[in-house]
Amino acid sequence: MKTKTLTAILHKEEDMYIAECPEVGTVDQGETIEEALTNLKEATRLYLEECPLLDTDRKINCHA
Repeated sequence: MKTKTLTAILHKEEDMYIAECPEVGTVDQGETIEEALTNLKEATRLYLEECPLLDTDRKINCHA
């Protein structure tokens, strides 16, 4: 399985971390950085299953 590396942009709003994947346009949040990244990976995976913008045979790794 090929790996596709995507970007994760993180910022903090009050007591939550917001994570965004600009290549796909997905956004999610979490109480910790790790939770925000995990949620973003899941949101991005689900989005790409429905709206394949990239080669979905690839594993998604978002790196901050």
